Amino acid sequence: MANTAHLFRRQSSRDLIQQATVRSLDELELRELRSRLVRAENGSQNVVYGATNQAFISDDDPPMGRILDIGPSAACPPGKDTQKLAMQASIVSQQQDAAIVERPEDERESWDSKWTFLLATIGYAVGLGNVWRFPYLAQKNGGGAFLVPYFVMLLLQGLPIFYLELAIGQRLRKGAIGVWHEVSAYLGGIGISSAFVSYIVALYYNTIIAWCLIYLLHSFESPLPWAECPKRLFNNFTYDIEPECVVSSPTKYYWYRETLQVSPSVNEPEEINYTVALALITAWSLVYLCMVQGITESSKIVYITAIFPYVVLIIFFFRGITLKGASDGIAHLFTPRWESILEPVVWLEAGTQIFFSLGLAFGGLIAFSSYNPANNNCYRDALVVSVTNCSTSMFAGVVVFSVIGFKSASGTGLAFIIFTEAINQFPAAQLWAVLFFLMLFTLGIDSQFGTLEGVSTSLMDMKLFPNIPKEMVTGGLCMSCCVLSLCFANGAGSYIFQLMDSFAGSYTLLIIAFFECIGVSYIYGLKRLVLLWHRSIAVFLCHVFDRFADDIELMTGSRPSLYWMLCWKYISPIAMITILVASFLELASEGSSYPGWNALTGTTDRLEWPHWCIVVAILLILVSILWIPGVAILRLCGINVIEDSEPAWFPSAELRDVHGIVPHEPTDIEISLFCIRADGSEGLFCPTYGPREQPLDEEE
Repeated sequence: MANTAHLFRRQSSRDLIQQATVRSLDELELRELRSRLVRAENGSQNVVYGATNQAFISDDDPPMGRILDIGPSAACPPGKDTQKLAMQASIVSQQQDAAIVERPEDERESWDSKWTFLLATIGYAVGLGNVWRFPYLAQKNGGGAFLVPYFVMLLLQGLPIFYLELAIGQRLRKGAIGVWHEVSAYLGGIGISSAFVSYIVALYYNTIIAWCLIYLLHSFESPLPWAECPKRLFNNFTYDIEPECVVSSPTKYYWYRETLQVSPSVNEPEEINYTVALALITAWSLVYLCMVQGITESSKIVYITAIFPYVVLIIFFFRGITLKGASDGIAHLFTPRWESILEPVVWLEAGTQIFFSLGLAFGGLIAFSSYNPANNNCYRDALVVSVTNCSTSMFAGVVVFSVIGFKSASGTGLAFIIFTEAINQFPAAQLWAVLFFLMLFTLGIDSQFGTLEGVSTSLMDMKLFPNIPKEMVTGGLCMSCCVLSLCFANGAGSYIFQLMDSFAGSYTLLIIAFFECIGVSYIYGLKRLVLLWHRSIAVFLCHVFDRFADDIELMTGSRPSLYWMLCWKYISPIAMITILVASFLELASEGSSYPGWNALTGTTDRLEWPHWCIVVAILLILVSILWIPGVAILRLCGINVIEDSEPAWFPSAELRDVHGIVPHEPTDIEISLFCIRADGSEGLFCPTYGPREQPLDEEE
């Protein structure tokens, strides 16, 4: 009996030691997990910002106890628990590090700090359009009254899609093609369309950077070459002022005839513009040198290109408000004309400006966010970047109109004609010219980073060139863009630029963003698309829309509010369809034209696009958009344009433990608004009310 009691005490002691060991290991594991989770606001230099790529233990890895094989035989003798525990933890750490190195998805690059990511994203969103497009639209469409539709469209369209793209990229940790293919194999065409649009936009966007380089180089001349009309040598060997410049102005003449060497129409390309050709080669070389560093090595470049424009804008602000008539210019910009709010075209232009100034649907935002840690607060990032972008537009409007007064111009004319004319009146005009065009260059080049990053990331994720490093893929991408962009280096180049800007970078983005909302709202997380015909109405049934909200809660620790979910499922798609239909109706009723240079009058005349240009415009739209239905149709036929790949590694279990997240039960209002059915699915129409069934686990 004594022996039995002794054995029982020994067994009880062993069990207690074993339980203590397991608890200690669990606590050790949790502490290690918490230490490895990189906080989004952590600016510590002791850890890499994207260290979660290497820090998390995959959900598929065996638990700590199984690795250690803790059982009755593994108990530690009294007095040596701590030593053995430390040895076991060391072994586990080595095993985890070895396993981490072997995981291919952990090789993805990461931002070196949160500030680098924010500045890169702000630089991508804040571009040339903030400086020369927003001020023109504001003074044209009601002044201060234009801010009402501008901010309404920001809330209903801009912010929700911006938030969506940051969240989906961070969650699925791939480029645009990989992300939408993982959402559904039938939606992979969305990513390809984004890549095509980004490629096309990059072609002509870098042309603006080339023009800025030309002006920047000549800004060091004294006097400035656009400050006065040049002299012309006649056949009788006499000099006189260029007649074409006299009937126009020095700034107009320098822009159209010296820089662009523009022809009378798009049908007359005339001669090659070697100056623009050389500037294009230089611009593409600079873009490649910046991009080839990769996101982990480009922090210094990002800090310069993102911060410098704000420094210059502040300098111009203080210079502008001291000018005579500055208050009149600012008043002209923001004095509200409330009757303009009733015009549909005002809402249309406000929506398109919000949409394109934030850089939505290009794939760049998805690519940038895919390099973030899994626990980054993408919601806060979306708010910060969007508000910064819109605030920059308003501040730039104040700066521009304090300098140029109430003269109105749009597009390139504001920067290269009106603003240069104002700079001519400044003392030390060369200094102001250098600052201004250097600001435009930095504004353009960091937006170009984001546009091309969306293309290069998608190419790498598709593994089209599996044995070629990303540096060479980026080089080939920039080289092809450089060769194709030489079509702008002739007399009709500026007209081709306007053609691509008017069609390739507008309608396509609206269509892509519409399908992004549809993919997240109705298909995200669905393994198989189910089409239910009920009363001759096609209803798409999905897994609960909460799936996307669940993932955001895992990453940020808080669930998106009802407002965001309503925007993603209903409001934003309706707003985009409305803008798209209104755009097509306006195009059909008023047609489309371009400003052709008239050398006799020194002005531009509105010319109708020839038929071949209309065909080119249609092809530019179709070559991007047809990938969306094309990939789906080919998939249905058993042809896989995009190869299936394993989902990127995402530590859902660890994030759930760290944030203390419990399963979400839909509220009554969510059931009503999102049509959640009793089985946990949802559709486009109201549900049949009844007891809600518990959804099955994904494995089941």
